[in-house]
Amino acid sequence: MAEIVLFLAIKKIGIALAKGVADQASVQFLKYGTQLLELQSTMGRVASELRVIHDVLCQMDTRNRNNQVYEGWLEEVQKVAHVMEDMVDEYLYLAGQEHDIGCCFFLKKGVKKPRSLLSFNRLAFKVKETEKHLTHLSEIKNRWVTLINNGDTNSSNYIVKRSQDLANISRSLDEEDLVGVDENREKLEHWLAGDDLGCSVIALLGMGGLGKTTLAANVYNKVREKFQCHAWVSISQTYSREDVLRNIIKDVFKDDVSVLSSTMAMDIVCLEEKLKKFLEKQKYLIILDDVWTPEAFDDLSRVVTHNDKGSRLIITTREGHVAALASPGHILTLAALPEDKAWDLFCKKSLSKRYK
Repeated sequence: MAEIVLFLAIKKIGIALAKGVADQASVQFLKYGTQLLELQSTMGRVASELRVIHDVLCQMDTRNRNNQVYEGWLEEVQKVAHVMEDMVDEYLYLAGQEHDIGCCFFLKKGVKKPRSLLSFNRLAFKVKETEKHLTHLSEIKNRWVTLINNGDTNSSNYIVKRSQDLANISRSLDEEDLVGVDENREKLEHWLAGDDLGCSVIALLGMGGLGKTTLAANVYNKVREKFQCHAWVSISQTYSREDVLRNIIKDVFKDDVSVLSSTMAMDIVCLEEKLKKFLEKQKYLIILDDVWTPEAFDDLSRVVTHNDKGSRLIITTREGHVAALASPGHILTLAALPEDKAWDLFCKKSLSKRYK
């Protein structure tokens, strides 16, 4: 996802501008004193611009991803981020930091270093040109990229379908596709199997692309049969409360055709009542995937009954104020993979198909 691409570029620039690297660069580029300060300032400005774009993407309505013009613009931004990462790697290499910077893992994994390094002046020029390119892209967005936010039916349908597609992909990943989730998976399984007979609300918190849905799905598939009934629903930023209720009912009553038939003509009030009465007597596990607002959680939690049977409700979200709705001590915050795990995942995904 674009958020991850920008996040990694921002992180790498931050490493390059850290004091230890800056001190080493001052020694290596002693004769370029003024130019070095300007280069570092330029990298800082690029990082600031990327950080703002990243934060906007994290908050932006999913429907904008259906805008072809916007998608083209975002691709260009990602290209800039990749180019900037390459130049920061070059800067770190020239500064003699290739063995000390964890982020530059590929320089330590047997990949050949560049045969010809850019001169300092050439590097500074290219970073400056990258800043200009990024500024130009911002201007293009303001002039031409219309972010769709009118709530029309087509956009809403797209959002729901897109969210469901992404959730289905994450839920279908095999065990061998997962990397670096053992600790989080163990903790989540422990919470689900805990002795608390109340309805524990568990939150998986993290930015888009960190694997919240994948982790939840992996554990859900393992433990759901330990509950009397279970359901998985994708919420997203735009959702139909009635559709969500019907999807939960479809899951929890999956073996009862007569009940499913009787609910087809029910309005939303009757659906809520039907579901609530059923869940009162069940030990249930329900996943609310991709919850964006506390209001969305409140809307759907009305049917969730605290019935002292050890039921569990898991929400995945990228919003801290939504995760705060979880039971005390039941927020699992996902972070980017450490270097070694990221490398393992890269090799697994990029090399497995090649050698099949």
